[in-house]
Amino acid sequence: MKFHKEGIPSLIITLIVAAIINFLTLHFFTAYPLIIWIGYALSAFLLITILQFFRNPKRSVIINENNIIAPADGKVVVIEEVTENEYFKDKRIQLSIFMSPINVHINRYPISGIVKYSKYHPGLFLVAWHPKSSTDNERTTIVVEHKNGKEVLFRQIAGAMARRIVNYSKEGDAALQGDEFGFIKFGSRVDILLPLDIKINVSLEQPVKGRQTVIATFE
Repeated sequence: MKFHKEGIPSLIITLIVAAIINFLTLHFFTAYPLIIWIGYALSAFLLITILQFFRNPKRSVIINENNIIAPADGKVVVIEEVTENEYFKDKRIQLSIFMSPINVHINRYPISGIVKYSKYHPGLFLVAWHPKSSTDNERTTIVVEHKNGKEVLFRQIAGAMARRIVNYSKEGDAALQGDEFGFIKFGSRVDILLPLDIKINVSLEQPVKGRQTVIATFE
């Protein structure tokens, strides 16, 4: 288990806050042991929360050109046919994965190929399950073209808590299935827009693991 590099600033801030809490309790509440222990407990809680949120578990992946793997940990909350208006401008199958604060928040390429499109959109911070969060929230859109010529679009979508989306993808990059393409801090969701002639292998409310769960298969 490693600590993700995106968490280093948050870890430093947490350590400073914990040091301040402990300094204040030890110097101004020496006559109140209970308050000192509460300070210790609060510091430990903050530190454990940051360490678990930015954890980077080691996971292996067997690259399979026919499979589309989950780009994030979480729960499948949407499987439906939609009209995608930003890039394809046609009908696609949308599969959305909601990430709670206790999930691993690393985002990974669901397929291998070439990054054909990568764009950041400023926006709102509606709760991640809001129907308009896919189009109105802060988000990034990435499209990867598979060697079979089909393209898969996926979006990192900020939520009410997530105010920081990190996207490493640039147009022209080579995408390798399972490699990191970004990170979303403090809970949100990832939408995947798939071709209509695709086999979906997951169901609503099903938990999935990034880099491991096969969410769909090319027909």
